[in-house]
Amino acid sequence: MKKYIIIAAILFFQGYYVVAQPATGGVFEVANGKEIPLIGATVVQLNSQNGTVTSADGHFHIDLNPQLPKVLVVSFVSYQTDTINLEETGFDHVHIALTEVKNLGEVEIVERQKGSAISRTQTRSVVNINEKELQKAACCNLSESFENSATIDVSYSDAVTGAKQIQMLGLAGIYTQLLTENIPNMRGLATPWGLGYIPGSWMESIQVSKGTSSVINGYESMTGQINIEYKKTDEGEKFFLNGYGNQKGKIEGNLNTRFQLSDKLSTAILVHAENMNVKHDLNGDSFLDQPLVSQLNLYNRWGYINRQFHVRLGFKYLKEDRQGGQMTFDPDKEHNIENGYGIGVNTDRYEGSFKLGYVFEHRAETSFGFQNQLIVHEQNSYFGLTTYDAKQVSYYSNLMFQSWITDTRHQFTTGLSYNFDKYNEALNDSIFNRTEKVPGGFIQYSYSNKKNLNVIAGLRVDAHNLFGVLVTPRIHVKYNLNEHNVIRASAGKGYRSPNVIAENTSLLATSRRLIVKEDMQIESSWNYGLSYTTYVDIGSRELSITADYFRTLFENQIIIDSENDPGTIYLYNLNGKSFSNSFQIESNYELFKNFDVTLAFRYNDVKTTINDELIEKPLVNKYKGLLALSYQTRLKTWQFDLNIQGVGNQRLPYTGYNPEEYRQPAYSPDYALINAQVTRYLKRFEVYIGGENLGNFRQTDPIIASDDPFGEYFDSSIVWGPITGIKIYAGFRFKIEQKK
Repeated sequence: MKKYIIIAAILFFQGYYVVAQPATGGVFEVANGKEIPLIGATVVQLNSQNGTVTSADGHFHIDLNPQLPKVLVVSFVSYQTDTINLEETGFDHVHIALTEVKNLGEVEIVERQKGSAISRTQTRSVVNINEKELQKAACCNLSESFENSATIDVSYSDAVTGAKQIQMLGLAGIYTQLLTENIPNMRGLATPWGLGYIPGSWMESIQVSKGTSSVINGYESMTGQINIEYKKTDEGEKFFLNGYGNQKGKIEGNLNTRFQLSDKLSTAILVHAENMNVKHDLNGDSFLDQPLVSQLNLYNRWGYINRQFHVRLGFKYLKEDRQGGQMTFDPDKEHNIENGYGIGVNTDRYEGSFKLGYVFEHRAETSFGFQNQLIVHEQNSYFGLTTYDAKQVSYYSNLMFQSWITDTRHQFTTGLSYNFDKYNEALNDSIFNRTEKVPGGFIQYSYSNKKNLNVIAGLRVDAHNLFGVLVTPRIHVKYNLNEHNVIRASAGKGYRSPNVIAENTSLLATSRRLIVKEDMQIESSWNYGLSYTTYVDIGSRELSITADYFRTLFENQIIIDSENDPGTIYLYNLNGKSFSNSFQIESNYELFKNFDVTLAFRYNDVKTTINDELIEKPLVNKYKGLLALSYQTRLKTWQFDLNIQGVGNQRLPYTGYNPEEYRQPAYSPDYALINAQVTRYLKRFEVYIGGENLGNFRQTDPIIASDDPFGEYFDSSIVWGPITGIKIYAGFRFKIEQKK
């Protein structure tokens, strides 16, 4: 009987194999030695109506009819049609370059790739920020990559360490999952500093999605997800050199180079170095406006790709030293009151990653993937007379299988994951050791009627050794009302294991005691989202408008209570309600040729229960307005970028129990930020000059009791605006492209 079952199963799956064969690739044009994706190019199988169009990044996927020739006909308006024989080129990652027809005369149709756009095809609302958008500003690291984003706010977490944090949907960045090439990263000890660990020159693109995300990447996404794609070993420029400097004294250099060792094997070396060693104290409070930082960041990547196997291997090392505090503090002397108040954070971080992918050649949309990452993070730090030393060892593994049921309208991804985190922390004389082991499994079902309806439904179950079984359901729906109107909806749950010391190092730069009132439970929340996008043709150009609303409702949250005791900060589990409501509307339009305009507005309503009272969450701006203008001259010789942000007021933590001279107002003022950059394009060089915070707005007194840093009222954690004022910078980029 077993023999007949096995034979039947083999015949059953062989029947699947002959249904269709996939072909994937990209369609491009070559201009000025650079490849530009062609959006909306038509790709059709020869002698049939079986076809598709290329996506926003120029790529396509088509399931071939096995009874017809394995030949594609590729066409685009004003370009010469090309015919591709897949038996000769292969079926995966077919590279197609079309040639522009020069004799059209009176007709000229050009599609220019946008730097930032919401994908029309993806079920989730994902904003893709490509390299073009990243270069509209200096973009020294990830924290400076969201100047043109109304979705994400970036601010300093305190006034002495230089640590930056993001906010999405009105909530802290710890609730947004950060991925590097779809692997969770910058967790635990890296939380306060991780935005500075990813150099801008290393990034190929950024994908930003609001609300709950895919169960494939784990349970930690509660308000959104940010994925970083690094530059690959087998595509892009062969050599890249970047230099940057500003009037504050910061300089940095970046070097990327890659080598094609064979037609399948390639490697890349990425180097980043920065140094800031000039002291500034514009407001005369005796403290540095920004810390002195030196960083060395090295990354070696390897890639092996053939028709079926994709292997990527990477090794990364980072060393960073930062020193701040009072202008007179000497880190080489004994750390005591006579020496003054100082902070120092010394970090060594090691990362290794391995990814394996296998594509089933004769079965459409079927693949196998295996992701692995090992991280060792060591930190030695001090904040005045407080010492904090910690070490984290983390391992992540994710095994995935993707295929379909009955036909490719019904697809699924299933797999197993394992996450290991070991923390050893020492805060003064107190030791905190913790080990987390989380095996889990997931399944995600995707449905598309190939016309106007897409659904993704996922479920994962994880067994946490400290918090028990975690069940994570999530669903996303996309419905095209017609060609110009799209509705998206999502709902799902998320969890997050708190790291109360590492995630709140800004509180160490105060004179207050940290008291944990009870055992910290895992944070959990539900997120619901609704999005509507419309595309309006105005003349020969398209106006896109997106309006969305997201609500995050916490079941448990770690409360940081700094408002009810002048000498103490209490940490405890939520006892009551905590929620965030975020509404945003954004429009994008090419006002005239090569002149892009983005206009956006966002409103946040965020409240939480602190000391049994539901109140407005502190240090969250109520609204944000954004106007971004970008113009590139016709021959791409010059580019001009202007960004204006209007930032709404924020409720500040209560300081009424302090002496009058150490009190803060109830709310911060509204303010505006103006950033601009001019770029000159030469044959291989790009030279740019720009300015940040051109209005020179500053929070004049970000440190409470700066004249008595060892006294009972010292607090550097109430930061609501810029500290450093206007910043003028200049730099260059030099590229050597791949020869065709």
